[in-house]
Amino acid sequence: MTNLFVTSNGDGSFSLAAGGYVVIALLMFAALIAVAALGNHRKKLSTKHLVFSAVAIALAFVTSNIKLFKMPMGGSITLFSMFFITLIGYWYGPVIGILTGVSYGLLQMFIDPYIVSLPQLLVDYPLAFGALGISGFFRNKKQSLITGYIAGVLGRYFFAVLSGVIFFGMYAPETMSPLTYSLAYNGGYLAAEAALTIVVALIPAVHSGLNNIRSLAVEN
Repeated sequence: MTNLFVTSNGDGSFSLAAGGYVVIALLMFAALIAVAALGNHRKKLSTKHLVFSAVAIALAFVTSNIKLFKMPMGGSITLFSMFFITLIGYWYGPVIGILTGVSYGLLQMFIDPYIVSLPQLLVDYPLAFGALGISGFFRNKKQSLITGYIAGVLGRYFFAVLSGVIFFGMYAPETMSPLTYSLAYNGGYLAAEAALTIVVALIPAVHSGLNNIRSLAVEN
């Protein structure tokens, strides 16, 4: 199957065609405009705040390409890439965090997509990465940095498991249900990266530095 938006790879998956890249670029632009417009409407985001968010997205993208381990059917342990997206929610709250997470998911979709259907594409990219912004709901809680990060990772885990059950359940071994297989498969790489990230974030010097960065990020 080949059309304006996707090209078949011959194995049941698809690659983006020129039209697909154009659509995703427009969606990324719209999402970023929504973040800026929402911030201006609430009068909480200055140019500096937008710059901090952009830097966090850039760091997430760079570190997402530093893969410590890559799973055979998608998913990988990266160098703290999820953490940088959860920081945006930690700084500015859930709405801005989720919207920028969606923008980052669209960026990942643009650069290195794995496509079997449109619903799968939406679940695996904008919804899964947007869920990292759930960290913003915990920004004022005790141990908000770590609690928010765990919540964001669990949000992404939910959508990864959902995708695994609905779109990739046929790959589960005969002795294992699609749900069990998806829980184990996605939990393996997400839990490993989360554990590594939490260990580093709890180092006193790192934790103190992150708190100082937050103070700089949120001050007007």
